[in-house]
Amino acid sequence: MIKSIVFPGQGSQKVGMGKEFFDNFSIAKDVFLDVDDSLSQNLSRLIFEGPLDELTLTQNTQPTIMTVSLAILEVLKKEFHFDIKTVNFCAGHSLGEYTALAAT
Repeated sequence: MIKSIVFPGQGSQKVGMGKEFFDNFSIAKDVFLDVDDSLSQNLSRLIFEGPLDELTLTQNTQPTIMTVSLAILEVLKKEFHFDIKTVNFCAGHSLGEYTALAAT
Protein backbone atom coordinates (compact mmCIF):
# COMPACT_ATOMS: atom_id res chain seq x y z
CA MET A 1 0.00 0.00 0.00
CA ILE A 2 1.35 3.41 -0.95
CA LYS A 3 0.81 6.12 1.65
CA SER A 4 1.22 9.83 1.15
CA ILE A 5 0.64 12.98 3.11
CA VAL A 6 0.24 16.44 1.61
CA PHE A 7 0.37 19.68 3.58
CA PRO A 8 -1.60 22.81 2.61
CA GLY A 9 -0.13 26.09 1.48
CA GLN A 10 -1.01 29.75 1.67
CA GLY A 11 -4.62 30.40 0.79
CA SER A 12 -6.01 27.63 2.99
CA GLN A 13 -6.06 29.80 6.10
CA LYS A 14 -9.22 30.72 7.98
CA VAL A 15 -9.93 32.23 11.36
CA GLY A 16 -10.45 29.45 13.89
CA MET A 17 -8.41 26.80 12.07
CA GLY A 18 -7.00 24.21 14.44
CA LYS A 19 -9.05 25.41 17.43
CA GLU A 20 -10.70 22.00 17.89
CA PHE A 21 -7.28 20.38 18.11
CA PHE A 22 -6.02 23.03 20.55
CA ASP A 23 -9.07 22.52 22.78
CA ASN A 24 -9.11 18.73 22.70
CA PHE A 25 -5.51 17.51 22.50
CA SER A 26 -2.75 18.56 24.88
CA ILE A 27 -0.05 17.73 22.32
CA ALA A 28 -1.63 20.18 19.85
CA LYS A 29 -1.91 22.84 22.54
CA ASP A 30 1.80 22.35 23.29
CA VAL A 31 2.68 22.97 19.63
CA PHE A 32 0.67 26.20 19.52
CA LEU A 33 2.15 27.44 22.80
CA ASP A 34 5.70 26.51 21.75
CA VAL A 35 5.31 28.51 18.54
CA ASP A 36 3.88 31.47 20.47
CA ASP A 37 6.87 31.33 22.79
CA SER A 38 9.43 30.86 20.02
CA LEU A 39 8.11 33.80 18.00
CA SER A 40 7.49 35.97 21.08
CA GLN A 41 4.02 36.69 19.72
CA ASN A 42 0.55 35.35 20.44
CA LEU A 43 0.11 33.68 17.07
CA SER A 44 -2.52 31.35 18.54
CA ARG A 45 -4.83 34.27 19.28
CA LEU A 46 -4.50 35.48 15.69
CA ILE A 47 -5.24 31.98 14.40
CA PHE A 48 -8.30 31.49 16.60
CA GLU A 49 -9.75 35.02 16.72
CA GLY A 50 -8.41 36.89 13.69
CA PRO A 51 -9.02 39.41 12.29
CA LEU A 52 -8.98 37.77 8.86
CA ASP A 53 -7.23 40.70 7.15
CA GLU A 54 -4.31 40.36 9.58
CA LEU A 55 -4.28 36.56 9.34
CA THR A 56 -4.03 36.71 5.54
CA LEU A 57 -0.87 38.83 5.56
CA THR A 58 1.93 36.62 4.25
CA GLN A 59 4.12 37.16 7.30
CA ASN A 60 1.27 35.80 9.44
CA THR A 61 -0.32 33.27 7.11
CA GLN A 62 2.78 31.19 6.58
CA PRO A 63 3.68 30.51 10.23
CA THR A 64 0.02 30.02 11.16
CA ILE A 65 -0.65 27.38 8.51
CA MET A 66 2.58 25.58 9.36
CA THR A 67 1.71 25.67 13.07
CA VAL A 68 -1.74 24.18 12.53
CA SER A 69 -0.37 21.51 10.18
CA LEU A 70 2.34 20.45 12.62
CA ALA A 71 -0.11 20.45 15.55
CA ILE A 72 -2.45 18.13 13.64
CA LEU A 73 0.48 15.90 12.67
CA GLU A 74 1.50 15.61 16.33
CA VAL A 75 -2.05 14.59 17.25
CA LEU A 76 -2.00 11.93 14.54
CA LYS A 77 1.31 10.61 15.86
CA LYS A 78 0.40 10.54 19.55
CA GLU A 79 -3.30 9.75 19.55
CA PHE A 80 -3.58 7.57 16.45
CA HIS A 81 -0.07 6.06 16.34
CA PHE A 82 0.62 7.49 12.90
CA ASP A 83 4.22 6.82 11.90
CA ILE A 84 5.54 9.32 9.36
CA LYS A 85 8.25 6.79 8.46
CA THR A 86 5.58 4.57 6.86
CA VAL A 87 4.73 7.31 4.36
CA ASN A 88 6.09 6.83 0.85
CA PHE A 89 5.52 10.41 -0.25
CA CYS A 90 5.47 13.58 1.84
CA ALA A 91 4.69 16.76 -0.07
CA GLY A 92 3.18 20.18 0.26
CA HIS A 93 1.64 22.87 -1.84
CA SER A 94 3.84 25.98 -1.83
CA LEU A 95 4.47 26.74 1.88
CA GLY A 96 3.39 23.17 2.64
CA GLU A 97 6.72 22.00 1.25
CA TYR A 98 8.40 23.44 4.35
CA THR A 99 5.93 21.64 6.60
CA ALA A 100 6.63 18.41 4.70
CA LEU A 101 10.35 18.88 5.30
CA ALA A 102 9.82 19.60 8.99
CA ALA A 103 7.57 16.55 9.30
CA THR A 104 10.11 14.07 8.00
